[in-house]
Amino acid sequence: MSRVVLGVGGGIAAYKAADLLRKLTEAGHDVTVVPTASALEFVGAATWAALSHHPVAADVWTAAAEVPHVRLGRQAELVVVAPATADLLARAAHGLADDLLTNTLLTARCPVLFVPAMHTEMWEHPATVDNVTTLRRRGVVVVEPASGRLTGTDTGKGRLPEPAEIAQLANLLLRRADALPFDLAGRHVVVSAGGTREPLDPVRFLGNSSSGKQGYALAAVAAVRGAKVTLVAANVDLPDPAATAVVHVGTASELRDAVQKAAEEADVVVMAAAVADFRPSDTADHKIKKSGEPPAPIVLQENPDVLAELVAAKRPGCLLVGFAAETGDTSASVLDHGRAKLRRKGCDLLVVNAVGPGKAFGQADNAGVILGQDGSETVVQYGPKAVLAAAVWDAVVTRLTR
Repeated sequence: MSRVVLGVGGGIAAYKAADLLRKLTEAGHDVTVVPTASALEFVGAATWAALSHHPVAADVWTAAAEVPHVRLGRQAELVVVAPATADLLARAAHGLADDLLTNTLLTARCPVLFVPAMHTEMWEHPATVDNVTTLRRRGVVVVEPASGRLTGTDTGKGRLPEPAEIAQLANLLLRRADALPFDLAGRHVVVSAGGTREPLDPVRFLGNSSSGKQGYALAAVAAVRGAKVTLVAANVDLPDPAATAVVHVGTASELRDAVQKAAEEADVVVMAAAVADFRPSDTADHKIKKSGEPPAPIVLQENPDVLAELVAAKRPGCLLVGFAAETGDTSASVLDHGRAKLRRKGCDLLVVNAVGPGKAFGQADNAGVILGQDGSETVVQYGPKAVLAAAVWDAVVTRLTR
């Protein structure tokens, strides 16, 4: 059981922190909530206490004999601040200690994750930009806010990311404290995710079981590490990750066009989508009905090999990463098939993972081996997909050139 401090700033998005708290506790973490005084104007202490099973205080005087302003920070294995308001970011950046949360931030020696939420103008103000830069320089992880509906009728950048995404990042930091360095700043990365569908008629299709979770984890981690992210999503039923530009597609042909367009100015392309190898040669314009006679055979034709085309058109300085979902057979193991595919495809890195019932597709966890054209092989043990995503970006960063 990991000890987590959840700091809650005084913004309307504080209500979402209740869902985040539940997700963290359901993951088995011992969570202590430390709200600011203004946060308690939005969500009362009774809510936090009931959900966390811990008493709640915003000041340093409550239970002073236990010295909470020092004890909480020292004992924490992770501090998450969500929502982090402009005021709270400013106080943290300048080392102020005028309430229990800012005292805890000064005494914490564990990873700290800030998840901002505020109006667009406040997020883009030079003072906030400087404060975020200062915090990142100190090793604090600051997530880019999402875009969408804000308070009232306003829309723009500054929305709190979804609690599930925040929980994913928190769990990643608890697994690997160094998983989210700000080392992709200034880079444009393209990630494909999900599974393509090739229509047989208006209601049926050939497809696969890919949920897109691994690609979405790759996109979310890259965005936190500073990258400009274009996510090409094929038939994915997941919330768009914060601070990413998402292009939704259906077929392999649509994915190919979207990836190739985005790749024109990309530093990295990661092909995590499960792209159909074949499509029907003909698509009926009406629903195919039973007739009592044997159905006509479905004639298939090959889809383009998107990764191979990217390799053939590769620009100098652009890094290409492929994914290989493999099953072993009598002729070779999963890893042997992966090594052969790396040689055949010619990409810079290939992530090989075993698939089958209860493995990879649709699951929250994954494992893999990252193969490099230089002969390197990095084993990533079974765990949350964000852990594999962080390992992929580690391998990418070491190979990027300015």
